[in-house]
Order: sequence, then structure tokens, then C-alpha cells
Amino acid sequence: MTTVPDEACGAHAPEDIHWMREALALAHQAAAAGEVPVGAVLVRDGECLARGWNHPIAASDPTVHAEIHALRAAAEAEQNYRLSGTTLYVTLEPCVMCVGAMVHARVGRLVYGATEPRTGAVESCFELLQPGLHNHNVACLGGVLAEESATLLRDFFRSRRG
Repeated sequence: MTTVPDEACGAHAPEDIHWMREALALAHQAAAAGEVPVGAVLVRDGECLARGWNHPIAASDPTVHAEIHALRAAAEAEQNYRLSGTTLYVTLEPCVMCVGAMVHARVGRLVYGATEPRTGAVESCFELLQPGLHNHNVACLGGVLAEESATLLRDFFRSRRG
């Protein structure tokens, strides 16, 4: 697992920056709807397969995290739950549920923005994507546009607290 601070953004591949900006736009959409601002984009070979954003409140479904939304949409479009060769871009370090879904879906790579100190399952609370831990390995890169992602989340929760 590699986490790189935003100051080193020049080190990030241009496609990672591009797709993370797409995920951030979806996070803004979630925030506008009163949902926790997290967005996700699933990509294969430079093509977007699916987009997702947090909306468990609107859906009355605790599993509708941005990652799950994107994975479900892609699996339906592909008519296959295995999404090999894909990269999932998400603005926040995934939780245990989302990491499990990525492993089962055979996502090839995860790129995320901000860390999640309370429930992060990649590096913060748990390290569930360590190589060899599961029957499928997901390559990880954290810290892509991390400050933009963290600022969006902080501003959202600050406004909710009044």
C-alpha cells in the first residue's frame, strides 16, 4: 500500500488525477443531496464502466456506499460480478464492507484520496488489502487528491454541526 501526500501530486499518473477528479465531482453530488460526500468511479482500459456516490439515506440502505454503488452498476452493465482488470477510484479510504466487495469483484486496483481514521480498512484501522491475505490481491494507491477529498468531508460535517 502506498500513500503519497498531495504535495507530490506530480508523481501521480495523469489518469489517476483525472479519474479522482471525476470521483470528487460525484462526492459533491452526494453532499448536495445531504449524503456523506464520497464518490467513486470504476474504470477499465481508460473507459468509465460505472460511477457511484454515497446515498444510504435516500435509499434507506446502509450498503449504498459510493464503492458499492459503482460496483453494482458495473456488474449489471457487464452482466458479470467479476470486474477483473478494473481500477476503482474513490475519494475516501474504503471500509471493511467495501474492501470485501472489491476482493469478491476481483477489482485489480484501488486508488483513493483521503484516509478514514475511524473505519478505514486499507491502512487506517485495518490493513485488509495486504498481499496474500485473500485469494485475490488488489493493488492500492492512497493519497491522490487527498487534501481536496478531506476538505470536502470536513466542510460537510462542519456545516452539519452548525
